[in-house]
Amino acid sequence: MSLESKYNLKSPGVKRLMREALELKNPTEEYYASPIEDNLFEWHFTVRGPPDTEFEGGFYHGRILLPPQYPMQPPNIILLTPNGRFEVNKKICLSISGYHPETWQPSWSIRTALLALIAFMPTKGVGTIGSLDYTPEERKTLAQKSQNWECTTCGKIADKLITGDTASSPALTQEESSMLQSIALKAEEDANRKETENIESAEENKEKEDDKPTRCGRMAKVFHEPDSEETSVRRRDIAESGSNEPQVEVNDMINQIQPSKDKDILWSLAIYIILFLIAILLIRRIFFM
Repeated sequence: MSLESKYNLKSPGVKRLMREALELKNPTEEYYASPIEDNLFEWHFTVRGPPDTEFEGGFYHGRILLPPQYPMQPPNIILLTPNGRFEVNKKICLSISGYHPETWQPSWSIRTALLALIAFMPTKGVGTIGSLDYTPEERKTLAQKSQNWECTTCGKIADKLITGDTASSPALTQEESSMLQSIALKAEEDANRKETENIESAEENKEKEDDKPTRCGRMAKVFHEPDSEETSVRRRDIAESGSNEPQVEVNDMINQIQPSKDKDILWSLAIYIILFLIAILLIRRIFFM
């Protein structure tokens, strides 16, 4: 079943994709893309690694998944060829992909997305979703291996692009040129920010390392530095004050006990006097009555 008979040709998204498929049917030196046989909303593409980079000489294949709302919503891009810049079989995060619908422009196309992907490849990942930070040597090795990579649907991907004098790519539109320039500027800003963060992190770590002996020195000073005269006097006063406290408490107890003891003596003396008087009265009664 042909794509024309399978889809509603009155749909804006279908009409747009049909037109783009017609525009991209001829491969160029940089890229090639086409919908798979039975699905207009899934495309396979091949791009050549940008020259003068660690990706030079490589061929990179992937899938483009287009939403039903295309071109009002951005596509999702998945790389299938190991490349060292993006994870394979995973939707990657770019300003022209489904992760950033707020930056997508309906006037952009699949061709625009492919050009942006090529421009993004030499940039730093800076921790974005689906990014990898392989070394240049590893990426060069993967670029060489990619020349023999084959897609189970499309076959050998290196055969999808043309080379030499027969290669011709449509001229960039002003909007595409502006978009690619903004990608280059963003890449430079990200690189500068990353470098600044690394420098600041290194300086912070150095300050922490330099501060460790100082802290140890302060602790050693606290534990081993001889007491000053003022400190010695303060400690002696505290010791004397502490040693006098029990004595003060004993004296207070004695002072409290002393009046009680005096009272007991007076009561005993009074009782003795009363008993003595009673004895005299008894003796007088017995002997003088």
